Amino acid sequence: MFDPRHKKLAEVLVKHSTKVKPGDHVLIECSDVPAEFISILVQEVCDAGGLPVVECKFQSVMRTLMRNGTEERMKFIADSELYRMKQMQCYIAVRGVFNAKELSDVPGDQMSFYEKHWLKPVHLKQRVENTRWVILKYPSPQMAQMAKMSHEAFEEFFYRVCCDVDWKKANEAMLPAKAFLEKSDKVHIKGPGTDLQFSIKSIPWKPCGGEFNIPDLEIFSAPVRTSVNGKISYNSPSTYRGFTFENVVLEFKDGKIVNATANDNKRLNEIFDTDEGARYVGEFALGFHPYVLNPMDDILFDEKIAGSFHFTPGQAYEFEADNGNRSQIHWDLVCIQRPEYGGGEIWIDGVLIRKDGIFVHEAFLAMNPDKLTKK
Repeated sequence: MFDPRHKKLAEVLVKHSTKVKPGDHVLIECSDVPAEFISILVQEVCDAGGLPVVECKFQSVMRTLMRNGTEERMKFIADSELYRMKQMQCYIAVRGVFNAKELSDVPGDQMSFYEKHWLKPVHLKQRVENTRWVILKYPSPQMAQMAKMSHEAFEEFFYRVCCDVDWKKANEAMLPAKAFLEKSDKVHIKGPGTDLQFSIKSIPWKPCGGEFNIPDLEIFSAPVRTSVNGKISYNSPSTYRGFTFENVVLEFKDGKIVNATANDNKRLNEIFDTDEGARYVGEFALGFHPYVLNPMDDILFDEKIAGSFHFTPGQAYEFEADNGNRSQIHWDLVCIQRPEYGGGEIWIDGVLIRKDGIFVHEAFLAMNPDKLTKK
């Protein structure tokens, strides 16, 4: 049955996020997504004059590939996908969730083969650096469970989050903040279990208003690689390599994670021992989506939570906000600072910019939730 919200969402992806133009080659890569939405998305690309290529994947099949992963197999798959990706001007990923823990029993070394030889060359390098791309999570009963909602209520929430933001206004709202941040140096973050200091001097800031992720609304940069000192206590669950980590606490000295604890210290430190860059931070971002308020252990939503920030061990974004850190890991870990999550403050060059999740500095006021909803 045709759902008019599908067309509205497809328009956001094609017209706003990837800005498909006549003649653009567009890869639509779907995983566990109903054919009805894929068809509407393909039609929207065709109406824009694009040349769509469609690939449908299944997370259960990906699990089998990863569990049988060898360097040779991963490189063989990556070579064919990399050739195709090099032909694309646009990339739209739509990812459904049938079982968020589907990859939980993939051994770490097999997962590492996938990340190093398939994910990194095809996506972290070619796709991120050379296409206009966007990633969307498609609503499912599993996601409704993760959000602790009925399926109907979650769908209403989902389409409001993705379609009822004035994306143009949101992009304009970030410009004063970007100007302020790019002239700044010292950051000091305080909160329960958190006292963290680092420099952002001379590293660019990238506003995100629906071009790369839907949902969106964050502004990100990276810390100077060796400047991070102190402790951070994350208060959002995070599933990585199929396991859900909770109560992650990291301690830094001169940029490096020197102590890491969570509900599974062995798994946690195995990730940070993947390579040298995994123990350094590649991204610092402020999240401020007006409708995303609580974690649901889905990073595309959680990293946009109003009043949150994420501080990301691993690979930096080389072309947007590069601090020189290189890793096959890029793990967005989220801390929420609204009062119901313990509160907190962000200071920049001795000036308070956000308190208990609300921006208080004039350069950021237009990014507060009450300014971003459609009237």
